[in-house]
Amino acid sequence: MKDRRSGEHWAGRMYMREVSLRVDRYLVNTRVSPNQVTYVMTLAGALAAPALLVPGIWGAVLGVVMVQLYLLFDCVDGELARWKKQYSLSGVYLDRVAAYLCDAAVLVGLGLRAADIWGEGRIDWLWAFLGTLAALGAILIKAETDLVGVARHQGGLPPVKEAASEPRSSGMALARRAAGALKFHRLILGIEASLVILLVAVIDAIGGDLFYTRLTVAVMAGIALLQTLLHLVSVLASSRLK
Repeated sequence: MKDRRSGEHWAGRMYMREVSLRVDRYLVNTRVSPNQVTYVMTLAGALAAPALLVPGIWGAVLGVVMVQLYLLFDCVDGELARWKKQYSLSGVYLDRVAAYLCDAAVLVGLGLRAADIWGEGRIDWLWAFLGTLAALGAILIKAETDLVGVARHQGGLPPVKEAASEPRSSGMALARRAAGALKFHRLILGIEASLVILLVAVIDAIGGDLFYTRLTVAVMAGIALLQTLLHLVSVLASSRLK
């Protein structure tokens, strides 16, 4: 399981699979279904947004905890499905919904956190807007990938093969490799974003303001918009829709 690379997050490979396999031992002989675990996973991911509204470092810590619980149950539901041989399309669908929701919740929560809604001064909704914009970009990037399968299905084509994802032009292929090496797009994923938020919360606590939290919102909004465009161009330039 830990050797699986495709679709496996680095945090899962590094440590969460070790934890999830221990949780599986307690659930495999119970009546808990994989889909029920997926519902809990979805709730944990969604709760990242209100957790980040708690002022100071503790809000950032709670955000990380919620996202880590999301990751844990994301590992557990699939493992439990294999152990119990309980597979369903609804489970696959719910898993994707949870992934969308977690990424969006973290970025929306970051934007509201930067707006300082519990502060004594005027709420600056610009930061909430930028956080929501970043969340929209994160969702659109996932949708651009998932909609390839929808388009191929509606066109009567088989599922896309890995080789088809390679851009047809050498320039686009080079740009994709460069982006993959830098991995800047990962900053808008829920797990990585929550860790960055915690880091800047510590720095801001030392500085006594929200400067770096707000800078992070602006950077993530920029990354989300840029990556949304680049990913769309990458899809169209590949053979995935052929």
